[in-house]
Amino acid sequence: MFKKILIANRGEIAIRVIRACREMGIGTVAVYSQADADSLHVQLADESVCVGPPAGKDSYMSIPNIVSAALITGAEAIHPGYGFLSEVASFAEVCTTVGIKFIGPSVSAIEAMGDKATARETAKAAGVPTVPGSEGVLNDEGDALRIAAEIGYPVVVKATAGGGGRGIRVVEDEDELLRVLKVAQSEAAAAFGNPDVYLEKYIRSMRHIEVQILADEYGSCIHLGERECSVQTRRHQKVVEEAPSASLSPEQRQRIGAAAVKAATAVGYANAGTVEFIYTPEGNFYFMEMNTRIQVEHPVTEAVTGIDLVQWQIRIANGERLTFAQEDVEWNGHSIECRVTAQNPQKGFAPAAGLMPHVRIPGGLGVRVDTQIYSGYTMPPFYDSNLAKVIVWAPDRAQAIARMRGALDEMLVEGIPTNAGFLQTILADERYRENELSTAFLPQLMDEQGFVA
Repeated sequence: MFKKILIANRGEIAIRVIRACREMGIGTVAVYSQADADSLHVQLADESVCVGPPAGKDSYMSIPNIVSAALITGAEAIHPGYGFLSEVASFAEVCTTVGIKFIGPSVSAIEAMGDKATARETAKAAGVPTVPGSEGVLNDEGDALRIAAEIGYPVVVKATAGGGGRGIRVVEDEDELLRVLKVAQSEAAAAFGNPDVYLEKYIRSMRHIEVQILADEYGSCIHLGERECSVQTRRHQKVVEEAPSASLSPEQRQRIGAAAVKAATAVGYANAGTVEFIYTPEGNFYFMEMNTRIQVEHPVTEAVTGIDLVQWQIRIANGERLTFAQEDVEWNGHSIECRVTAQNPQKGFAPAAGLMPHVRIPGGLGVRVDTQIYSGYTMPPFYDSNLAKVIVWAPDRAQAIARMRGALDEMLVEGIPTNAGFLQTILADERYRENELSTAFLPQLMDEQGFVA
């Protein structure tokens, strides 16, 4: 087993990896920007190295600085977490070149699934259902208009290098498509360094269902069930996630899980990954994309399966085989995750930063909180607004909702606004409680409640 791992990330995911390593007897190296010198992940790691100034592009996204930190500390492997460099194929390639194990899939798998248009065609070739749309990237306006006319409006323009809900625009008619196309290409170039976009049919009433997979380097690939991720904003940012989906039968779980395994196997995938699907009211599902990293919402899968995904990422990267087969995976109870953020729902969800004089973290049976905040912590303004992930487990969904509402009531963050009250509004809504969910649910609720984002 590795003796020392560097975590190329910050915040709660860096802490999550540190804790997994500690249980496995592995030393840890934290990297931090100048703005994160007092962060909890720095305090908890065995060693720490400053990798640059506050801006993420100059620190957490600096491949030379990250790799140099690993080399000077003698780290044998790097865990990228999520975001930042986690799905950058060139980073994984540099790690391999200098003899450091990248804890994630191969460079070829990242490249195959990192480009969304290529991933879609790969899944289609593997026999996984895909949404009608363009065969690869759009060449020009004429190409876009022709394909949209063939599949029918509304359509969605997607950046091939997009991710995390970004790089997506829904288009209702031909005039709007002409207006949006160049804007979408410019946005994609600015956000992802790649202007390529592709086109898909937009399905209005749909659920966003994703499947967690694990695969080792010897050809074994299994799924760990699905997560319900339909509670998301108009900008496709997930807010509340669940496992399992209350809408899928065991048979449907088997079918969508098998499709996820097909998609992963098609690119020789090894490590943890997530295959995302559109799920229709009729029970049809279509491949959307694959995330070649650990997901923000991975704890709900851990809660219902009892499988530590981060430890298995490390074990697989170290050359170990999976010690369980598909038939060994069991799902027990229900888990919900809420993303608590430093945002003011009354002011258009404007992000906040600053000193938190007092923080109270909820606890109790079936309550887990992954967070980097503590009393006296000053949140820097340079990164995402995530404060904590509150995760609950209970024997059934109704009890899980009640437990989550209690946990959010207990949580206290002084000094900056949070979205905790907004999360309570979601959990209290009758449609949410009755599982009447689609990706349209939260935008509709926000309109009704007067929230603008």
